[in-house]
Amino acid sequence: MCTCLPAAFDRRRLLSLGAGALAATTLAGTAARAAGAYEGSPRSPDHSLEGLIQGNGKFVSEPQLCEIDLPSQRAHVAEGQTPWASILSCADSRVPPEIVFGGRQLGEIFVARNAGNLADTATIGTLEYGAGVLGSPLIVVLGHARCGAVKAACEVVESNATFPGAIGPMIYPIIPAVLAVRDQPGDLVANATRENARRTVRGLIKASAMLSDLVDEGKLKAVAAFYHLDTGKVEYLD
Repeated sequence: MCTCLPAAFDRRRLLSLGAGALAATTLAGTAARAAGAYEGSPRSPDHSLEGLIQGNGKFVSEPQLCEIDLPSQRAHVAEGQTPWASILSCADSRVPPEIVFGGRQLGEIFVARNAGNLADTATIGTLEYGAGVLGSPLIVVLGHARCGAVKAACEVVESNATFPGAIGPMIYPIIPAVLAVRDQPGDLVANATRENARRTVRGLIKASAMLSDLVDEGKLKAVAAFYHLDTGKVEYLD
């Protein structure tokens, strides 16, 4: 399914292993991955969160090159999916959730993305489907450093900037987060990004009776997080 090798382990050395060693390595990687909830094993919200934390830790401390057996993965999940975490992240090309959380495979993570990780109608419905229909027990709203959408909202607040097309209306929901932290010390964009992620979590639960009920029943947890572009680390917010 997925053979993960240390970054220093280059393709030439891989070929020198020979077919037998390569097969053994592949089987070991497959066995290690088979224990994941992507196989359909039940997960609690806290168990899912721990899986993301461990995956991000691997992403930060043990960069890897993965030879992914996509045909096997496709066959495994073609008839259904049981994702064990849902991620609402920014559309920024530098923040792919499946990689940030440790190189997840097909079927493990249910992802919704838009600029500024906002909870519009389509996104709320998407996350309701993930939690209520597919049974994903965790939602992470993932903001990130130097977010362009948040930066634009800060420019609206600080200098009354305007933006073409639908960009202005798109970032309008971020402005309350900017206003809430504009007098705080530190970097305004970073502070506003964290506040925006927190507000999105609260907004999701407030807007969706389905998600609110699942949280009350202990079947779902929703948390805010902040991704550091420079280090690759995911910081979980209060």
